[in-house]
Amino acid sequence: MASFMEGNPATKELAGDLKRRMEQSVTDFQANLAATRTGRASVHMLDQVKVDYYGTPTPITQLAQVSSPEAQLILISPWDPTVLKEIEKAIRTSDLGFNPMSDGKVIRVPVPPMTEERRRDVCKHINKVLEDHRTAVRNVRRDGNEALKKLAKDKKISEDDEKRILEEIQKLTNDEILRMEELARKKEIEVMQV
Repeated sequence: MASFMEGNPATKELAGDLKRRMEQSVTDFQANLAATRTGRASVHMLDQVKVDYYGTPTPITQLAQVSSPEAQLILISPWDPTVLKEIEKAIRTSDLGFNPMSDGKVIRVPVPPMTEERRRDVCKHINKVLEDHRTAVRNVRRDGNEALKKLAKDKKISEDDEKRILEEIQKLTNDEILRMEELARKKEIEVMQV
């Protein structure tokens, strides 16, 4: 379906900006979901962990090869062995509840099976993150609506155009929120599987 907003020269730039910003919220939400712990080990579980590397908070993936050779294990092989202790410390002090073990060359991070209570906590966390991202999308919608009202006030678009575009922005908002809710629902099912 061709967008009326994109076809109108006065609102073409606004359309692109709104789509890009809403898409960014969805992408950020997906990254958060990927880092969310389920019952299986995943290399993405450590995505949010930053290591103090010469005074710079650095993601583990930039300092080491991270793999998951087994369902309950994450293996970290640092490219620079001197950073081993820092990686271990960063994982231990993160709120993930992991207990990394080092043999001087690699770090093994056993991923214990999740308890029922922990699964429920993770689902609550998913819903909180979802609500934050819903709010972000709604804020983009609000900004778009305000910009649109200004265009109508300055007589750059007609009242009919304004009404049509407001509906289009609302539909875009609903679609993006629905997409995130669907992703969250799938992740919850994955988390609750024993």
